[in-house]
Amino acid sequence: MFRKLSTDQLNRLTIYQYRQAGKHPVAIVLDNVRSMNNVGSIFRSADCFGIEKVYLCGITATPPHRDIHKTALGAEESMEWAYYPDTAELCRELKHQGYTLIAVEQVEGSTPLGEIKLEKDKKYAVIFGNEIDGVSDGALNYCDACIEIPQYGTKHSFNVSVCAGIVLWELLH
Repeated sequence: MFRKLSTDQLNRLTIYQYRQAGKHPVAIVLDNVRSMNNVGSIFRSADCFGIEKVYLCGITATPPHRDIHKTALGAEESMEWAYYPDTAELCRELKHQGYTLIAVEQVEGSTPLGEIKLEKDKKYAVIFGNEIDGVSDGALNYCDACIEIPQYGTKHSFNVSVCAGIVLWELLH
């Protein structure tokens, strides 16, 4: 018989402890993500995976907002984040800071998600695009790699927040 653990038994970090804790050298870039529920969900996944920072670009909404909070459940307070009006400008800056940029996008020459491995001594920024248009061409121009989640059904893409969870799990485990 299974018994659910209480919140206290999970021994989770406080927000202060989380902010002081070591993080994976991975940043998330949201390139014009429209849905605040998706933004909140990605904040929550970023917290769970110990991601160092979330960048919100273009039309992507920023905290505080109740629709982000509804799915983030407070992760917008634990996660470090920043807003940039232009995704390409942020990508240029991240490249200058030594990040390897990886877009999650269906392009010619993309690498299936299961085939890409992160190197321990590098910093990565993973770019997730708009729910309809995907990652912008301006951002793609700065990318070192593009990865794609293999799919077997009739739909051509996953929801961006589901995609982020799948990609982060695969890259970090």
